[in-house]
Amino acid sequence: MIGGKTVVYTSGTFDMLHINHLKLLEYARALGDILIVGVNTDELVASYKSEPIIPFDERIALMKALKMPDIVIPQRSLDHTEKVKDLNFDIFVVGDDWNHKYDYLRELGVDVVYFPYGAGVSSSNLKERIYKRYSKLQQKASSHMPDDVDVRK
Repeated sequence: MIGGKTVVYTSGTFDMLHINHLKLLEYARALGDILIVGVNTDELVASYKSEPIIPFDERIALMKALKMPDIVIPQRSLDHTEKVKDLNFDIFVVGDDWNHKYDYLRELGVDVVYFPYGAGVSSSNLKERIYKRYSKLQQKASSHMPDDVDVRK
């Protein structure tokens, strides 16, 4: 707590901003008085999954433009031990796709909430859907082209 106010911290990549991101942020906002959002840097994301589609500077700008966060900061590590000390947050909210990953924060006095992320909507899922639709369009376009036409132009 800071000045009697409950501080909530959540973090993520927030690539290809979608409805489940907004639900998580709204939920986290409702749990306290101050919401701090950490946005994973491109380097951090690349260390544990494929690089984001949206560059870090744009993802952090999108978070800052939303009404839910009070503070938006870069996140450079998945270990939040130092963040607890630096930011003095009371509650950490993360999607349940990270279930049990942050249980260690409880030993530091932080309530950890694994938000039910919701099936079917994720940045990874959106990327896959876009790729499939693009592939389908490419197949359709190439099936209607004469053999001597180069579709790469």
